[in-house]
Amino acid sequence: MGIRIYTDNACDLDRKVLDELGVHCLYITTMLNGKTYLDRYDLDPPDFYRMLEETSGVPTTAQINPQTFIEEFEPVISHTDDDIIYIAFSSGLSGTYNSACIARDQIDPGRITVIDSKSASVGMGLTVIRAARAAARALGKAEIIAEIEDNVRRIEHIFIVGNFEMLKRGGRVSATVATLGNLLNIKLILHFVDGKIVPLEKDHGLKKAKKRLIEIMEERGSDLKNQLIGINHSQDLQGALELQGMIRQHFGCQDFIISEIGAVIGSHVGAGTMSVFFLHA
Repeated sequence: MGIRIYTDNACDLDRKVLDELGVHCLYITTMLNGKTYLDRYDLDPPDFYRMLEETSGVPTTAQINPQTFIEEFEPVISHTDDDIIYIAFSSGLSGTYNSACIARDQIDPGRITVIDSKSASVGMGLTVIRAARAAARALGKAEIIAEIEDNVRRIEHIFIVGNFEMLKRGGRVSATVATLGNLLNIKLILHFVDGKIVPLEKDHGLKKAKKRLIEIMEERGSDLKNQLIGINHSQDLQGALELQGMIRQHFGCQDFIISEIGAVIGSHVGAGTMSVFFLHA
């Protein structure tokens, strides 16, 4: 009996990384200008942000439905001895977790485990990586689940929204607030609380906001030097590398994963967003 690790594309890990880890990926869809895309399958992040610049339309996303999970999971359960562990996009942000639970209950709840990551983007990705590494060490199912649940409990998401345009398009802030925010170069710092996005504070300018990220890491992090640190960005690889350098200099961290935010998450935060992910005690 083996363990198959599944996730979805809200984890913002490139397909090559998932393939190397042996992780199977299902796809939340993104709709823009009347077309439907599978983020990181037929729409790479740079192309998505280019499309956003060329349209005033609002991209939307659609959760994975139960039938898609059934079609994916049922053959594995029927024709192999493998069990399935699926790490889902936060239930506080998407109905995908509930869809997977419906499929699990219809197929075999004893052999399919569905775990709410309470995370998004590379924060979710760090949990997926830990699960895959645990499976590669041939740990038992209960041990792998314990590793996942430890990450879910301890993961921190601290992120900067650098541009108010997508927040305005999605109706999350008014046009007046968006205009003032962009004019005054205000950067919102947000974090996750029990799988939901919650405003934390704001700073004037990206430099100050990045410095504050470092301070929050110091306040909340545990043994940061020996952790895998996640960083994401949308259209700002150089800025992400600069943040990596700041973290390395301040904490001595050496192990990083940097990824560009894909269409599923980018549909809500837009370009100019940057995040750091790490574990607290």
